[in-house]
Amino acid sequence: MLSNTIQFRVRYGETDQMGFVYHGNYAQYLEMGRIEWLRKLGISYKKMEESGIMLPVVNLSLNYLRAAKYDDLITLKTFLVKKPSVRIDFRYELYNENNELLTTAKTTLAFIDMKTNKPTRPPKYLLEKIATLNY
Repeated sequence: MLSNTIQFRVRYGETDQMGFVYHGNYAQYLEMGRIEWLRKLGISYKKMEESGIMLPVVNLSLNYLRAAKYDDLITLKTFLVKKPSVRIDFRYELYNENNELLTTAKTTLAFIDMKTNKPTRPPKYLLEKIATLNY
């Protein structure tokens, strides 16, 4: 499971006056993809934070190819790019219900020790789960 797919419907409040998804909402969509990618792997981001590790986004890149619109059923595919170290990289593809590619994106997140506020290695349990994927 180096990838995961979720679907959601664009809500009216996520759009601008033209009925297109406001660009700022894409970051939240990508977060939904990452959280569900971890959940499918058997890892709770909430529990990771409770154990003292957070994952702030340090880089975000989006390529808008087509507009997502109000009430579109969006398919979001989230891919792990490589085995994580102090950072973890994801790639994303968003499709509409006609299977047209709307947006591609990339994020890099850093593992941060919440006590020291310094970068740290990923939790051992995360690396162990990823290792079972034959990455």
